[in-house]
Amino acid sequence: MTPFGLKMRELRAAKGVSQKEMADALGVSAAYLSALEHGKRGVPNWALVQKIVGYFNVIWDEAEELQHLAASSHPRVVVDTTGLSPKATAFANRLAEEIGQLDDTALDALMRTLDERGRK
Repeated sequence: MTPFGLKMRELRAAKGVSQKEMADALGVSAAYLSALEHGKRGVPNWALVQKIVGYFNVIWDEAEELQHLAASSHPRVVVDTTGLSPKATAFANRLAEEIGQLDDTALDALMRTLDERGRK
C-alpha cells in the first residue's frame, strides 16, 4: 500500500463509504480504485486527485497533503545513479534488495537521516 492509498482508505473509512461507492462518484472503476489503494497502479493524475479532494470535501491543508502524498506514492521507483559515485550505486542497489525487510523503525531512521541532510 502506498502513503496515498493509506490516506484514501482512512478518508473512506471516516466517511463510511465503500470503494464501489467512491469509484462510482469519481467516475472510475472499483478495480482501479482498489489497485490505487494497494499500490498496484501508478500515481494518480492531478485531475483525479482534485476529484478525490472534492469528494471528501477536505480543507486546503489536507488537499495539499493529498497532492503531496499522490506525487510521492509511485509503487515502482527507479533510482538513476548515472554519474554518481560507486557508493551511491551500491547503496541504491542494496536498498532495493533489502527494503522489504526493513521495519518502520528502520525506515523512520532512514527518513530522519534524509530529512536532516536536506536541511543542511
